[in-house]
Amino acid sequence: MENHPNYPIAFYFELSFNGEDAAFQEVSGISKELSIEEVACGGENRFKYRLPTLSTSQNLILKRALIPDGSELIDWCASCIDEGLANPIVTHDVSVSLLSADGTVCAMWTFHGAYPIKYTISDLKSQENSLVIESIELAYTYFAVSQDTMFGNLFN
Repeated sequence: MENHPNYPIAFYFELSFNGEDAAFQEVSGISKELSIEEVACGGENRFKYRLPTLSTSQNLILKRALIPDGSELIDWCASCIDEGLANPIVTHDVSVSLLSADGTVCAMWTFHGAYPIKYTISDLKSQENSLVIESIELAYTYFAVSQDTMFGNLFN
């Protein structure tokens, strides 16, 4: 398969949170799955009916080098996780955009009603010379794919 100049590259993306662009080295968990339920029908012993039930998604996981100064995103994580349920959890929409070589948006996933549920720092090891990575895990209500950008620019 030859390289096509308009195919999107996985490393060229941006994340937008609350109007602020946030640089991350890795985004994972963009997936949807339709669950099924198996139902046996009386008198039919050869198979079970497989019926659709609910759509489920994984949590969105964001990874980047630790930013010592913090950010609005980290402040949001701290307020949601550290304060427990003493205050209401504030949700935000988070967008991940896949960019083409010239920087235009090929596809955009918008995660609605997102809120942080986990914050971790990579292991600190004196034997290794590597960056400290912070990971933020977000739960969300659902995500939508912006189809007008995905199919309009992807293969033109």
